[in-house]
Amino acid sequence: MPAGKVYLIPNVLYDSEEAYEAIPAYTLQAIKDCRVFFTENEKIARRYFKKLWKEMPIDEYKWYAIHKAEDSLTEKFLKELSTGVNIGIVSDAGCPGIADPGQILIEAAQKAGATIQPLVGPSSILLALMASGMNGQHFRFNGYLPIDNHERKNAIRQLEEESYKKKCTEIFIETPYRNHALLNDILSVCKSLTKICIAVDITTAHESIITKSVQDWKKEEINLHKRPAIFLLYAG
Repeated sequence: MPAGKVYLIPNVLYDSEEAYEAIPAYTLQAIKDCRVFFTENEKIARRYFKKLWKEMPIDEYKWYAIHKAEDSLTEKFLKELSTGVNIGIVSDAGCPGIADPGQILIEAAQKAGATIQPLVGPSSILLALMASGMNGQHFRFNGYLPIDNHERKNAIRQLEEESYKKKCTEIFIETPYRNHALLNDILSVCKSLTKICIAVDITTAHESIITKSVQDWKKEEINLHKRPAIFLLYAG
């Protein structure tokens, strides 16, 4: 029996009416084509699917939580794939495989020679970069910076130096309740003309994506507390 197809199903960045407008209509058909779902969080995925398809018989599908994608879960994934069923991989927010544990399963599907179909959907990384006005030809996503204050400041210095030398846009994120601590470190460490883009609440009615120099950001007051944000730095 031929292996099934793997759909990479995008999720909303926020659970709001505006955010659902960023999900293409063909996503629903992909969901209907699947019989098994591997999700970062099953409860979030079920609620999301029900918003798209109210009549979905949720309990008729198989659900697996990805967590850290242990070896045993990868084995279950490959076993399901070998039966010929179509499988959907779903992130908590945004696109599977991009800053997402589903990448481990996608790698396994590639090795198995399965057909993998990525679906268009919102990615905070790309949407922020698109609107930042920074270098979109050369950029790097760095994930989370160190929690330790000293280590974080050193990491910011290194990113600024790398951006200056290679004309590269450096992109990174933080846990929402630590946004202000990160921003304060950026403004205290970076040179005055280095550009910083702060993108918050992307795809919602409160979306804000603004690029300013460090010296100009120091004149502003911005409320980032517990607001999902992504930061971009360009010193080139």
